[in-house]
Amino acid sequence: MEDKKKLYVGNLPYSANSDELRKVFSEFGEVVDAVVISDKYSGRSKGFGFVTFATEEAAKSAVEKMNGKDMGGRNLVVNIARPPKER
Repeated sequence: MEDKKKLYVGNLPYSANSDELRKVFSEFGEVVDAVVISDKYSGRSKGFGFVTFATEEAAKSAVEKMNGKDMGGRNLVVNIARPPKER
C-alpha cells in the first residue's frame, strides 16, 4: 500500500537539515515528520530526505510547487515516496 502523504525529497543541498526541510515544506500544510537522511558513519547528509504531511492534499500541493524548485543552488526532486523494498 502506498502512503500518498509521504514525499521523497531528493537533490537537497548537503547543508540542509531536518528542521530546515520541515520549515520549507510547512507552508503547504501540517508536516507530521521531516527527516534528512545522513550517512551513519560520517553523519553527512546523503542529499535526500522524506517529508510526511497530515493530508494527501498538502502532499500533492507540495509536489506540484516544490519539484524542480531551487534550494541552496540545487533543483529539488520531489515526488510521492515509494514504499521501502523488502530486503
